[in-house]
Amino acid sequence: MSVEITAGPPDVDDAADPEVAETVAAAEAVLTGRFGAKVRLADPEDLGGAGKSVVVRVRVAATPFSMPRTLVVKRYPPAAVDRDPFAHEAVSHQLLTALPAEERLTPELVAHDSRRRLVVLEDLGKAPRLADKLLGNDARAAERGLLAWAHSLGRLHATTAGRDADFDALMRRQGGQCCRDPLAEDLTAALAGLPELSDAALGVPISAAAVAFAQKAGRQFSTSRRRAFSPSTACPDNNLVTSKGVRFLDFEGGCVRDIVFDAACLRVPFPTCWCAFGLPAGMSEAMVAAWRAEVGSVWPDLDDDAVLMPRLLEAQLLWVWLSTWRGLPRLAAAADPAHRPLQSPPRSASLTARWARLRIDAALLGADEIVEHAEAMVAALTRRYGPAALELPLYPAFR
Repeated sequence: MSVEITAGPPDVDDAADPEVAETVAAAEAVLTGRFGAKVRLADPEDLGGAGKSVVVRVRVAATPFSMPRTLVVKRYPPAAVDRDPFAHEAVSHQLLTALPAEERLTPELVAHDSRRRLVVLEDLGKAPRLADKLLGNDARAAERGLLAWAHSLGRLHATTAGRDADFDALMRRQGGQCCRDPLAEDLTAALAGLPELSDAALGVPISAAAVAFAQKAGRQFSTSRRRAFSPSTACPDNNLVTSKGVRFLDFEGGCVRDIVFDAACLRVPFPTCWCAFGLPAGMSEAMVAAWRAEVGSVWPDLDDDAVLMPRLLEAQLLWVWLSTWRGLPRLAAAADPAHRPLQSPPRSASLTARWARLRIDAALLGADEIVEHAEAMVAALTRRYGPAALELPLYPAFR
């Protein structure tokens, strides 16, 4: 039986921001077309968005159907030719909404419209984000949040294993490039360009053995058969800590990729963010164990350290090379202090910490060429940016 919600008159026109008002009006049109009867939305709350996207929480003010009382609307501007975040967002939500409700770790897709470049999503409420836990003052809550994130990442991988063909078909229907990982192009550029950049910016030549190791890691990234859906960005702002576990948000780079590349984010925490602090000793190991417990039912060979740990080191190296290739030019241009979010650590400290952790993990596996490579990079960054580059503070919750 349908239920009509009429909790007050629509007030979309009262939105202070014209872009918000346009987004809400577009969402009304999409929902009306989707359900075949007028849907009115009200009380838009601007949630902010990545880049120029608009993200709004709205109240369902009037509908002849049974619908949630609130929804989240995301609208995207026209995209560049080579990368379209809307296509990845829409296709990712289509793929994930098709999963059984009990296996879904993301908001349900209610409607989408390619012409208006808009998605309408289930509202997961005002649960704290993982970033809130890490920037708070409760160490146990932050630890639980991180472990829940790792468990959820593993479950996401396990439930979407082997969905390459489905994702590619949806992407083709959307008009996007199938089989395209948004990070693949940057990773290829980093593998080709970091040796010259390292020498020019830091005076550190990279040995032939280290280059060969990195190139092998790149081939594994491209050819791995352990593939599943990836949110692509690991920023703690994009993860809600709910009573049912962590739920993933924002799939502007969502794709199907090597799961171990994702798992390496647990060793290089939040490598796509420059606002990342440090984690307590042993936290990364506990997170890897949590992820591993979830994926073992699908990829039992990953229970073997001899299988997982070398691949994890290769993926870790790729993340460190990628973040160095992206971040070093800004550091070399002395843009470090002026281009970081308020109260976040210096980029030089974040980058140095990633190389220092790589050195430790490489030593445990006896990868001497990577130990020497990482030692040289840590020494060069410290010479350039001083002892402070070696002092990455912990997240506030762990201090």
